[in-house]
Amino acid sequence: MTTATKITLARVALIPTFMVLFLLGLNWWALAVFIIASLTDLVDGYVARNYHQTSDFGKFLDPLADKLLVFAAMLILVELQRFPAWAVMIVLTREFAVSGLRMTAASKGHVIAAGWSGKVKTAATMIGLCVLIVFAAPWLDITVLAVILVTTIWSGVEYFVKNGSALR
Repeated sequence: MTTATKITLARVALIPTFMVLFLLGLNWWALAVFIIASLTDLVDGYVARNYHQTSDFGKFLDPLADKLLVFAAMLILVELQRFPAWAVMIVLTREFAVSGLRMTAASKGHVIAAGWSGKVKTAATMIGLCVLIVFAAPWLDITVLAVILVTTIWSGVEYFVKNGSALR
């Protein structure tokens, strides 16, 4: 097992700790764990690329770990009635759709690289969730929700407009 994969597994292992801290109302501690877990994504990517540690397992696990962390935060916010379940469903649908598009393209020998809008969506989502972990105000919940949904839908549409030919 590569060092990069071990770092990704550490991200997955931090998710229950984050969830427990958040559910116990220890929001600043939960934020610290969430940020550390989020930063491991940058570290494992750097290690994998610069030390030639890419692997099929790592390519599978890395995006899965990211999604698990994001959805863990969103689901707690649903439980706290600060994030609507329908919004989580929109984000989840986009993730499944883009993953399906990538798998279809890969089966035809094409690689769909992460687009700029996907990076903006990820950054907006992570920053928005960080804000919601420590600050609770109805106007803030609505603002972050709007930013997450707009960037999610925008990036999903862009992936299909640019790469929809992979489905033919």
